[in-house]
Amino acid sequence: MKKNIIVGLAVVLMLASCNKDEKILNTLNEYNNTMVEKGYHFGDQLELPKEVTENAESISISFGDKETSNLTVDPKFFTLGDNAVTFNIKTKGGKTLNQDATINVFAKNPEKNIAYQIIAEYPHDPKNFVQGFQIEGNTIYESDGQNGSSQILKYTLGTTTPLASTKQAQEDFSEGSTIVGDKVYQLTWHSKKGYIYDKSTLKLLSEFAYPNVLGEGWGLTYDGKNLIASDGSKLLYFLDANNPSKLIKYVAVAGSSQIYDQLNELEYHNGFIYANVWQKPVVLKINPATGEVVGTFDFTDIAKQNTKGSDDVLNGITFKGDNMLVTGKNWPKIYEVQIK
Repeated sequence: MKKNIIVGLAVVLMLASCNKDEKILNTLNEYNNTMVEKGYHFGDQLELPKEVTENAESISISFGDKETSNLTVDPKFFTLGDNAVTFNIKTKGGKTLNQDATINVFAKNPEKNIAYQIIAEYPHDPKNFVQGFQIEGNTIYESDGQNGSSQILKYTLGTTTPLASTKQAQEDFSEGSTIVGDKVYQLTWHSKKGYIYDKSTLKLLSEFAYPNVLGEGWGLTYDGKNLIASDGSKLLYFLDANNPSKLIKYVAVAGSSQIYDQLNELEYHNGFIYANVWQKPVVLKINPATGEVVGTFDFTDIAKQNTKGSDDVLNGITFKGDNMLVTGKNWPKIYEVQIK
């Protein structure tokens, strides 16, 4: 009889413990779900519910290969944007509980809506599926995509006749490009390599492999020291211009209430990175040191005039002095806009 009573008590205690553990995890899950939209800023404290903290011997957060018991949103541990983490809770009852969650980190200051006006329009070859776009002097350097049609070319602004061009192989889908001194660098989408050309003749000089961390080639620009590449994610990758296979660092991009991914064509100008968001008529102005979006351009009206399907979207940014030139895939025009 005593044995049955002891077994019964053990079962009751075990069920009570399981119920408490379940309640801890449910409470933590509810808290994390409410914080996904609200998000955090760097320096914020994760104020976990008492149901969690009062029943925990210790709490840590794992993120990739890192782990911390500091419940402060620290930029040494978290990035801007969405962070896929795991909460590890050692209960006072000796159990270890784990729960996956997303911690969104936003920029502290809201993005400014940047006003502009169109001051000029120039012809653009509508056959060109623009992926990279730069101007030097009055010469446009352009990288065009699509398998079988990919190329690098240059032409005088106001005309559509190439001064020089080089075609890529059938298997290459060309992407972003940028000018570095007397050379032009160009990415490919899935070929995991880029090309380097002589700027004057566009003769192919060499090629390079991507760093493994760069999943695909999308946008490319140059800040005077490093190449900066995008791969369609929220990340911008800084590459050694002398050895583009070498990753220097990366930054994640986010606004004050929004995570921006699918970053595409890039341009560096006067200390900021400008990036268009794929499939959206939006250009972001980004602080390259932090990844914070400090301003946005809304090119909806321009895009409506040129976008008829899902492919012919805004995808070309460069600066002519302090004015921005904007175009897109298969667009018949280049627009010069004055920033107000």
